[in-house]
Amino acid sequence: MKNELILVDTNDKEIGYADKEEVHEKALLHRAFSVFIYTLKENEPYMLIHKRALNKYHSGGLWTNSCCSHPGKDESIEAAVSRRLKEELGISADVKELYSFTYYHRFTANCAEFEYDHVFIGRYDETDIPYSHDEIAEIRWISLKNLEKSIMSEPDDYTPWFMIAAPRVIEAIWREAKK
Repeated sequence: MKNELILVDTNDKEIGYADKEEVHEKALLHRAFSVFIYTLKENEPYMLIHKRALNKYHSGGLWTNSCCSHPGKDESIEAAVSRRLKEELGISADVKELYSFTYYHRFTANCAEFEYDHVFIGRYDETDIPYSHDEIAEIRWISLKNLEKSIMSEPDDYTPWFMIAAPRVIEAIWREAKK
């Protein structure tokens, strides 16, 4: 079975489908999502981040948001988010879409991301995260204060899409925490 991703135009309108490998080799604009999970500990907001497994086709060993992936052909983005939260983190969480953005980043001569990325946030208050060791090397709950310091002092430790999305997500989580 081919892993077909949804090709889109700059307005996120579907224009076709292509195999995941081809999409990343040719840097074709495709639909993606990034999920940011947070919790409150003693009224302080924490974000769940993970270090990508070293065997990932790009960005292995870098820290990133809680979960990210692509919906497949004939799959809604909401269904894909739910599926990947279960596959990557072993959890179910209510999430809402915060915003979307388009970005491009070339990793190697044969691998690039050109994504229309839908950003979701959700709260999850359980401590047990039975994550997939095939996808994730390590997870960490980090306070937003410490995360803000870390992304300022060590930006190369994070994935490119995380660095784009994180400031707006952090702002939204601070707002949620004050409710």
